[in-house]
Amino acid sequence: MKTHTLGFPRIGAHRELKFALERHWRGESQPEVLPQVAQDLRTRHWLAQRHAGLDFATAGDFSLYDVMLDHTVMFGAVPARFGFTPGRLSLSHYFELARGNAAQGAMEMTKWFDTNYHYLVPELSVNQQFSLHAQPLLDAVREVEHRSFTPKPVLIGPLTFLWLSKIRDLPPGADEAQAKLALLPRLLPVYAQLLKALEARAVSWVQIDEPVLALDLPDAWLQSLKGAYDAIAQPHLQLMLTTYFESVERHLPLLATLPVQGLHLDLVRSPQQAAAALKHWPRNKVLSAGVIDGRNIWRADLRAVLAQLKPLHAHWGHRLWLAPSCSLLHCPVDASVELRLNDPVRGWLAFAVQKLGELGTLKRALLDGDAAEAKALGASDAAQTTRRLSPQVNQPAVRARVAALA
Repeated sequence: MKTHTLGFPRIGAHRELKFALERHWRGESQPEVLPQVAQDLRTRHWLAQRHAGLDFATAGDFSLYDVMLDHTVMFGAVPARFGFTPGRLSLSHYFELARGNAAQGAMEMTKWFDTNYHYLVPELSVNQQFSLHAQPLLDAVREVEHRSFTPKPVLIGPLTFLWLSKIRDLPPGADEAQAKLALLPRLLPVYAQLLKALEARAVSWVQIDEPVLALDLPDAWLQSLKGAYDAIAQPHLQLMLTTYFESVERHLPLLATLPVQGLHLDLVRSPQQAAAALKHWPRNKVLSAGVIDGRNIWRADLRAVLAQLKPLHAHWGHRLWLAPSCSLLHCPVDASVELRLNDPVRGWLAFAVQKLGELGTLKRALLDGDAAEAKALGASDAAQTTRRLSPQVNQPAVRARVAALA
C-alpha cells in the first residue's frame, strides 16, 4: 500500500509565493530572488510529503502562475498574437502571457471546473502545431531525485488539455469540440516524447490528470480515449490515470481497457464509485482511493473513512493506494501556523500538511489494525463530536428559521 498526493498548495504557509511575485512584478527584487523562493517552497513541500510518510514526492504541480499555462508553454502552444518563439520564453514573457502587455491583453482566465481556482485557457489554432519544451518539468524531477525522494511527475492529460482550450480562428458555424479533437493526433506525439523522456530518467510512475472524464463528453471524445493512451504509453513507465470532482463510474469498463496501471477516483465527492470499482476495475491494477477531502479545511472522520476503505483493501491489498480526493491546491498549507484561532476551531482544522498526516494514519490502521492508531482515531472522533455539538456550528434557532422557509 502506498500514499501519495495529487498536488500540494504552492502559495506557501505564510503566502511566500504571493509576496515574492508581487515584489518581482513591481521590480523591487533582484531577478534571481523569485526562482530561489520557488525552489525553497518546492523543497519545503516535498519535505512535508516525506515527513508524512508519503511514498512519492509530486513533481510538476508547482507553478509560478498556473499549471495549464505551464503546459501551454511546454507544448509550444504559445498564442501567436504575442510574437514569442516557443522554447525561448523568458520569465518576463511567461508573465506577459498571464497578465498581458502594452500590445496584447492577457490570456483568458476561467474557473477550473467548479472550484474557485482559475486557469489560463490555452489559445489554439485549427492548424496548431505542437513541440516539446519540457526542461522545467525534467528539472523538477531532478530536484526531487537530488533530495533522495521518489518523484511522481504530474501532467494534465491530452483530452483535458484540449477540452479546456479554445480555438481562436474557428470558422463561422464550425463545431469547436470537433476542431479541438482534430488536434489530438498532433498533440499525442508530444506526450509520447515527454513520457519517453521521463522513462529515460527511470521514473516509475507518472500521474496523468483527466478530470474531463467526469463531464458529459461527446461520444467521439470518449471513443478517442483508448487510441490516445495506446499512442502515448511507454513499456517501462506506469501511468496513474487521475479523475476527480465527479463520478466516472459509467466509464469504468472503458477505463479498464486502457494501457494504464492505476486509476484514481474521487471517493469524497462520489463515494458510490467504490462499489463500481469493485466490479469493474481489475485487481491486478492499482486503485488510488481519494478519501481525504482536498477541497475543504476540516479534519476527516477517520473512522468512517476506514470503514469505507476496508472492503477496498480486502480486494486490492497492496495495490490500494491512499490519496486526497483531488490536488491539495485548494487548501491552505498548514493549520499549525494559525495561532490566532481559538482552540475549538483549531482542533477541527486540517490543512494540506495535516491531510497528509491523515493519510499516514489511515495506512497504518489498515496495515496494523485500528488498535495501532487508537490515539489518532480517538482524536478524530473527538474532533467530529465537538464540532457537531458546538454552539458555533449547531444553532437550533437558525435551523428552525431555515426550516420555516420551506
